Amino acid sequence: MTREQILELRKKLGLTQAQFGKLFGAHPITVVRWESGEYQPNTHQIMLMENFEKSAQDKEVQKTLAGILIGAGVAAALFLLLKAAMKSK
Repeated sequence: MTREQILELRKKLGLTQAQFGKLFGAHPITVVRWESGEYQPNTHQIMLMENFEKSAQDKEVQKTLAGILIGAGVAAALFLLLKAAMKSK
């Protein structure tokens, strides 16, 4: 994924850099570096991002994702995004 695609995905999901980093096991500074093009996510992170891109169009996902990250944690947010991505296939 390009730095522009990563930034666009994060914004589509309505997440801060810290929240986005939590989804991928990355520090917020790493997200800054992804978005600046200084670093690239690993293969696993890119695969997840590509699947999340599919679910980013779902307004319901966008509305609830930030709250899930804060309230229930990363595992619940990952489940929601992957479930939405599977529906769109």
